[in-house]
Amino acid sequence: MADNAFTLVNPSENALNNAAPTPDHWLHTLQTLSKNLGFNAVGVSGIALEAAEQRLLDWLDQGYHGDMAWMASHGTKRSRPAELVAGTLSVISVRMDYFPPDTVDAVMLLNHPERAYISRYALGRDYHKLLRQRLEKLAQQLQPLLGQFNYRVFTDSAPVLEKPLAVNAGLGWMGKHTNILSREAGSWFFLGEIYTDLPLPETGAVTEHCGQCQACITVCPTQAIIAPYELDARRCISYLTIEHQGSIPLELRPLLGNRIYGCDDCQLICPWNRFAQTSPEADFAARHGLDSARLGELLQWTQAEFLQRFEGSPIRRIGYARWSRNLAVALGNSPASAATLALLLQRRGDCGDEMVLEHLDWAIAQQQKV
Repeated sequence: MADNAFTLVNPSENALNNAAPTPDHWLHTLQTLSKNLGFNAVGVSGIALEAAEQRLLDWLDQGYHGDMAWMASHGTKRSRPAELVAGTLSVISVRMDYFPPDTVDAVMLLNHPERAYISRYALGRDYHKLLRQRLEKLAQQLQPLLGQFNYRVFTDSAPVLEKPLAVNAGLGWMGKHTNILSREAGSWFFLGEIYTDLPLPETGAVTEHCGQCQACITVCPTQAIIAPYELDARRCISYLTIEHQGSIPLELRPLLGNRIYGCDDCQLICPWNRFAQTSPEADFAARHGLDSARLGELLQWTQAEFLQRFEGSPIRRIGYARWSRNLAVALGNSPASAATLALLLQRRGDCGDEMVLEHLDWAIAQQQKV
């Protein structure tokens, strides 16, 4: 365990050279190192998350987590960092912007029902590995400055309340859609954390700026945002197309439109995303034409093609069955045509999965209604 006093072990090696090792000096050093590693913002918080813990417990009690049993399975480790990593005193939180450049306009794509809509964060490579590697480098670069310390890095890969931690670190405020918002970057960014046993100076939270705006609540296709800052995941399209493993409720299927992996509507409508910047990271650029792919073409992929083309993609983890299920629903929602019906019937003849068959039959019935 580190001493309960903050010092820079070797201030001559930080961004301000021989300046005094003050908290401001430390923050400037942290910001410089983070920027050099491609992070767009960084902050530090303590580990007090009592209010967030109570909100989580209330949310779980309402059953809003649906199939996501893992949200409750770790007990209080999620909201008490020192229970997850013994000795944790501070958390360094980072932001990395991900909006891919040179992609087909997202709003326009939603108005073309024969094409597939995939959440912007998933168009490129899986972000987990990239962020973890950069966080590891950041922790290692801090060792000569702060002395040897214990740490673990995370990015959406462990029971961590990353959003409240990011808010406490000043990376943004919680929007009414439950995403973190930044005045400089909107909400198109990933978060990552370094748990440390150092008592680091905290950067503090920022002021909220949602005001009276209700745009994200109003635009949600399934009305999953049941109140400001309260999301019923069971109605959320991102949950239904990614986390949910079974049959998509009949009443919600028409509302999914052409969204086959995730949903960005609440972000696309948010006024703060006018200030979002595209990412220079090559890993986040769209691959395989996924920013404008036709639903019918995707439905014809074999399982082997699915696995090969989504190597290194976050989409791969939902598996071929859920991928096929989502495509069936989207094609059921697309304009009726003989070609679409023929594709669905052909896919049905090749399918041996009962869940997928159910959704293909629904889509076929939708196509035959006209």
